[in-house]
Amino acid sequence: MERKHLRNEQVWLAVGSLMILATVALALALAYTRDVMIPFVLAIFITTVVAPCFDYQVTRLRFPRWVAVVTTLLVVAALLSLLSLAFVAAFQAMIAVAREYGQQVGDLSERLFVYLQARHIQIDQAKVVAQIEERVPQYVTQSAGILMGTISHAVLVIIFVVFLLFGRDSHKRRSGIAADIERTFREYLIEMTIISTLTATLVGLVLWTLGLQMAWLFAFLVFILTYIPNVGGIVATLLPLPIAFAQFHNPWMIAAVVAIPASIHVVIGSFVAPRLMAHGLELHPVTILLALAFWGLLWGIVGMFLAVPMVAMFRIVLAEFDTTRPLAELLSGRLPGRRTAVATP
Repeated sequence: MERKHLRNEQVWLAVGSLMILATVALALALAYTRDVMIPFVLAIFITTVVAPCFDYQVTRLRFPRWVAVVTTLLVVAALLSLLSLAFVAAFQAMIAVAREYGQQVGDLSERLFVYLQARHIQIDQAKVVAQIEERVPQYVTQSAGILMGTISHAVLVIIFVVFLLFGRDSHKRRSGIAADIERTFREYLIEMTIISTLTATLVGLVLWTLGLQMAWLFAFLVFILTYIPNVGGIVATLLPLPIAFAQFHNPWMIAAVVAIPASIHVVIGSFVAPRLMAHGLELHPVTILLALAFWGLLWGIVGMFLAVPMVAMFRIVLAEFDTTRPLAELLSGRLPGRRTAVATP
C-alpha cells in the first residue's frame, strides 16, 4: 500500500513538472505569436457571440451560407465600428488633456511633498515632479496607441471570423465541452456588459452632479475597465483624483469624487453582480488575479480583458478529464482532498 502510494506521488510529481514546462513553452509561443494570436482569439470570441444569429439564418430562414456570413459580418462590422469610434473619441480627448492631466498630477505631488517635508522626510521634489509631468502624458499616449493598434487589427479579425463562420456546422447540435464554453462566454459577456453599463452610468451621474471636469470621459473609462475584474474598478476609481484635487479646494468634494464611485463599485460587486451572474465562472479570486497578471504580461491590456473568459474555458476543459480534474478544482478554489488509507483489522 505504501509503495503504491509512493508511486502515485511520483506520477503526480512528473505530471506536474511536465505541465509547468508545457505552460512555460506555451507562454513563450503565445508571446512570440501575439500579433496573430490576439486577432485569432478575438475572432473566436466574436464568432461565439454572433453564432446564434448565423445559425438562425441558416437553419430557420434557410439562407445560403454566404448570405448568412455577409449579414453576420455586417452586424460584426457595425459593432466594431461603434466600438472603434467610441475608443477614438475617448482617447483623443485623453490625449488632448494629457499634458494638463500630468501637470495636475504634479500639483498633487507637490502638495504631498509639502506634507512630507513638514514631517522632516526629505525627497528630491523637483526631480520627481518633472518625471511625473513628463511620464503621465507618455503613459496616456502609449495606452491609446496600444488600443488603437488593437483596433487596426480589425481587418485580420474579420478575416478570421469569415473562415470560422464558413467552417461552422449550424445543423449540428453542440454538446459537451464546446457547448459549455460557448454558453459560459456568452453569459459572461452579457452579464459583464450589463454590470459595466450600470456602473458607468451611476458613476457618470455622480461625477457630473459633483461638477467634475471630463465626468463622462471617466464614466466611459469605468465602462471599459469594469471588464477587468477587481483591478479595473480600483484604477477607474482613482483616475479622477488629480482632476478633483486641481478643481476642488474643498476636501469633502475631493473625498466624494473617490468615495461615492468606490461605494458604487462595492455595492454592485457585492450585491448586484452575484445575483446577476447566477451560475458564475467558478474561479477563485486569487485565480482571477493570477490570470490577469499572466495574460497581462503576455498580451498587455488586451490580455487582461481576455484573461477571465480564457481561464474559465481552460477550467471547463480541465474538468472534463479525470487526470486534470484536480487542477480544475484548484482553479475553483477547492483544494483536492488527500485520501488516507484506513487500516482494517
